[in-house]
Amino acid sequence: MRAAGDESIGSPPGAGCDDALADDLGWGLGVVFRAYVTAAHAAVAELPGGPRGYQVLAAATRSDVGSQLALAQHLGIDRTVMTYLLDDLEAAGLIERRPDPADRRARRVVATERGATLLTQLDQRLRTAETLVLEPLDAGERDTFRRQLRQLATRINALDPVDTPCDLVDHAEAELPTARTSLARATRRQG
Repeated sequence: MRAAGDESIGSPPGAGCDDALADDLGWGLGVVFRAYVTAAHAAVAELPGGPRGYQVLAAATRSDVGSQLALAQHLGIDRTVMTYLLDDLEAAGLIERRPDPADRRARRVVATERGATLLTQLDQRLRTAETLVLEPLDAGERDTFRRQLRQLATRINALDPVDTPCDLVDHAEAELPTARTSLARATRRQG
């Protein structure tokens, strides 16, 4: 039998941490973000370049970013990495590089019909991933959550904008502990 106030005896390591952090905004945001990133990565895993390939395909399908260089700058992807990524997407028949009518030295990145069709499928997979993450909420709560999140994100981004969405994700991933990060390693880094 346990002594009063000694809940740690017989408990597995880490038990009760979720309860201890339940009111911590950072912990909650981190857990939800990690779940969404994991599900989103799985949704686009077979696409050359994974999430970055998705961003390129979406931009090539839905926007008029312009040249290959402009697309790299817009997405915050190093232009050398962008070249390899475009090579892979082009080899898969998902994009084409066409001469820019305004500057024949430049190439415009345009989605092929196959690429646009795949993007529609990937969008559906991402919606499914989002639904899985938000599954504990009913439809009204999901709408409220999305509206409140959009309100916060819009306000915060206006006050402290990021250059590219990639910068935001890279920063967040560098700051968030993963499921594999032990408390001991985190403590050693601080000390």
